[in-house]
Amino acid sequence: MSNSTPYVLVLYYSRSGATEKMAALIARGVEQAGDVEARLRTVPSVSPDHKASQPAVPPQGAVYCTEDDLRHCAGLALGSPTRFGNMAAAMKYFLDGTGALWATGALINKPAALFTSTSSLHGGQESTLLSMMLPLLHHGMVICGLPYSEPALMRTSSGGTPYGASHLAGPDSDLPLSDDETRLCLALGKRLGELALRLSE
Repeated sequence: MSNSTPYVLVLYYSRSGATEKMAALIARGVEQAGDVEARLRTVPSVSPDHKASQPAVPPQGAVYCTEDDLRHCAGLALGSPTRFGNMAAAMKYFLDGTGALWATGALINKPAALFTSTSSLHGGQESTLLSMMLPLLHHGMVICGLPYSEPALMRTSSGGTPYGASHLAGPDSDLPLSDDETRLCLALGKRLGELALRLSE
């Protein structure tokens, strides 16, 4: 890590904007934790031949994540829409390229949290969150979930799981985040920020 204020990397992929909105809420929650910053980053889409096909700088929104963004973070919030119960190919492609960080142990003992968005209520939210944990566990990261001390976890009738924050975006991906989904995104970000501060001391 650098000598500057520690930061939590909020890394996401979003096509319709739902996951991006969650990322912004989680970043706000991170910064509620105190002396820690949230750094929003995204990954480029991939083409059918599996190569990155986007311009070097996205036309809008967060900039693309670099290896150094990941290497020097104090914690990581990782978000992707669901694709058949798994993370989107763009996020998997990015994570597949982090072997150098794995080889040096750069992410060992850093906290990580997950978030996702789906079109249907039973569209694979929990399996997506669980699948996104796997490469992070290989990196030696410490997974941070949502405890049931969060009242919204018991109340929610759309998104929200103990494995991470989730959102029901609807078939047209245009449903706003519910009050409970919003609270859970903020709570996850704050918890992650607090853990990042504690573990980086």
